[in-house]
Order: sequence, then structure tokens, then C-alpha cells
Amino acid sequence: MTQRRPKPLRALAAAVLATSLLAGAPTAYADDRPSPEERSRIEASLRQLGFVSWGEIEREDNGRRWEVDDARMPDGTKYDLELAADELSVLKRE
Repeated sequence: MTQRRPKPLRALAAAVLATSLLAGAPTAYADDRPSPEERSRIEASLRQLGFVSWGEIEREDNGRRWEVDDARMPDGTKYDLELAADELSVLKRE
């Protein structure tokens, strides 16, 4: 006959498991985002290219490029961009 764990111990075990599973999520999420220094460099490049606002910036393709959502020109035209990670040149504009 197997013994059941007391409810408080089961609840504690469930909480520890949930915490350990969720602990990796923010780290993985943060790895796709630019660091403050990278973001500053990317935003300066976007301004130099004539964009006035943009949405999310994410690292793609094993860090070889940046993806910029909803980059907006002064006339309101929006583009999704792919930038080379090193020189921040535009690889794709849709």
C-alpha cells in the first residue's frame, strides 16, 4: 500500500516544480531582446535610416540579424525590417 503525501507537502512540491519550470522562461525571452547598449545602437541606426518609430526588436537567425517590427517613416508608411547584426544594414524591408 502506498502512502499519500500530506496536502501541504504536495502543494509545496507543486510550487517548487512550477517555479523551476518558469524560472528559465524569462531568461530565454530576454536572450532574444537587445541589451540596452545594442538597443541604443539599433535605434540610432533606425533614426539615421529615416524611421521615426518602431515596435518590437528581436534577435533572429542565431544572432546574425535583428528583426524590427512596424518601423514607421515620417509619412506613416510602416515596414518590417531585417538588419544585419554587425553593421546594422537593411537586409530586408517589407
